[in-house]
Amino acid sequence: MIVTLIVVCEVGFWVLLAAGLAARYPLRMPRLGIALLLCEPLLEVVLLVVTAVDLRNGAEPSWKHGLAALYIGYTVGHGHRTVKWLDGHAAHRFEGTPVPSPPRHGRARAVHEAKVWLGTVVAAAVASGLLLLAMWYVDDPGRTSSLEAWMHTAWRTAGLHGLIALSYALFPKRAPAPAPGERDGERPAGV
Repeated sequence: MIVTLIVVCEVGFWVLLAAGLAARYPLRMPRLGIALLLCEPLLEVVLLVVTAVDLRNGAEPSWKHGLAALYIGYTVGHGHRTVKWLDGHAAHRFEGTPVPSPPRHGRARAVHEAKVWLGTVVAAAVASGLLLLAMWYVDDPGRTSSLEAWMHTAWRTAGLHGLIALSYALFPKRAPAPAPGERDGERPAGV
């Protein structure tokens, strides 16, 4: 049941996101769009409550409960950035604003990657907090080893992502040299 609910929450996330952006841009109903986008965290609250009730009713703590905690952590750590990015693309499509894109070179790209990595750290911290609460709630170390394993998985993922983000600072990609006749990214006349 928990895995099904995770799938339902993920589908619900995208449905609410699409409905919110559709209301906000093509339908020109920004308040309704924002209201729909603000409903998205309710999906994670439902998942959290159902997972807690499942454990309370005596379910054996398993990978499903760990996956639910990681899903909620990911949504907390990266959900806002994902919605903001897609909102920027919808604004570009319907209002002609510039396409949102991360910096591509140098220090600016390294800073961007560090911010994304911080989202992963937040995700791991939230997931770990939820897993610790579940372990405390079950109060049987023999039954909660799978939950502890998910906590290690969350932090290994954050560590690996941190190494990738660090690589952007240690080995920054240089901006391409301007072509002959170009100045500051401008094309020469007639090209």
